[in-house]
Amino acid sequence: MSKSIIAEGKTSTEAIEKGLKELNVSKDKVDIKILENEEKRSFFSILTPRVVKVELTLKEGIKEDNYSKNETKEPEHEHIEKEKKIPLTSDEIEKVKQNIEMFLKQLIEKMENINYEITSDEEFIYVTLNGEEAGKLIGYRGETLNAMQTILSSIASKDLDKKAHIILDIENYRSKRKNSLEELADKLARTVIRTGKQVTLEPMSAYERKIIHNRLQDSTRVKTYSIGEEPYRKVVITKK
Repeated sequence: MSKSIIAEGKTSTEAIEKGLKELNVSKDKVDIKILENEEKRSFFSILTPRVVKVELTLKEGIKEDNYSKNETKEPEHEHIEKEKKIPLTSDEIEKVKQNIEMFLKQLIEKMENINYEITSDEEFIYVTLNGEEAGKLIGYRGETLNAMQTILSSIASKDLDKKAHIILDIENYRSKRKNSLEELADKLARTVIRTGKQVTLEPMSAYERKIIHNRLQDSTRVKTYSIGEEPYRKVVITKK
């Protein structure tokens, strides 16, 4: 009988990652069943702790001990960052903005003293929230803000064949975070140059990874690339 395990995480992706590590196999070697789907959550329950459970079952003929830990390790240089987004048409952008605005109006009804602004460029739709109550939506190190951004992305992409890439900012948090990340990139670049050893940063969103890449792209001494799978994708800084 094939082995099955139950894995838990904040998202189904996180739970699957944990299960694969426990079984020590790659994703194509298991059948996956979502027992609890995080997509059913509304934004207004986002502050309530939620555990997503998935069941992973080894496929017929697959044995757990047939695979070494190295098999599931991602080859570093095969996953260089791909930041280019598929552009939206002007009609699609307007549809995205309408979807976002419908959600934000419902949000503002439940929270006082919040205002919003929606702008766009070729790659992203930018949503900015300000006001006395807005700061409560940032969370520790931006965790709540990022979760809300994920929900906004799903809402914004409704009825579209493409994915709308949303950048949510609250009370200028992103700008402050950008400055911190640029300072970190400069500091770690100096460390790499001095020691000759590469540095791997903690997992970051695509938007934050792009800040690191952009900061160091003109360096003549170091280069950057990304490794891993979402949501655990990381930037690596190494000598040229």
